[in-house]
Amino acid sequence: YAKGEGITRDAKQAVYWYQKAAEQGFASAQSNLGLMYNKGEGIARDAKQAVYWYQKAAEQGGAKAQFNLGLMYYNGKGIAHDAKQAVYWWQKAAEQGDADAQFNLGLMYYNGKGIARDAKQAVYWWQKAAEQGDAGAQRMLNEINGAQ
Repeated sequence: YAKGEGITRDAKQAVYWYQKAAEQGFASAQSNLGLMYNKGEGIARDAKQAVYWYQKAAEQGGAKAQFNLGLMYYNGKGIAHDAKQAVYWWQKAAEQGDADAQFNLGLMYYNGKGIARDAKQAVYWWQKAAEQGDAGAQRMLNEINGAQ
């Protein structure tokens, strides 16, 4: 229902089925339900509920949920702003190969937000993201190399 593959796209039905699976502990459904709450698709937008479901999936090791939970902490959306928690969750997702988390973790290291400033770690994570085709990471590496 969420993607409309083989069936008419219906965000409300997607939420219904994600909810059923999420309540049974399925991490991917929890993560997707969090996304639906975050975007307000098929259900009223509710950042606190998005955080709740992202947290459930993140604790089970879901990299995309970990990334999204980090965003919620960083932006103070549905939960108090906490750069250290953003770093914590992005680190977990980055270690699983999530390029978005790798890029953001690089920024946190580079700017010293939520973690001690460490340009070498920033470059390390940006290289990981750049190898996966992340344009932002490629740009940051070019800027750093151009400044030397």
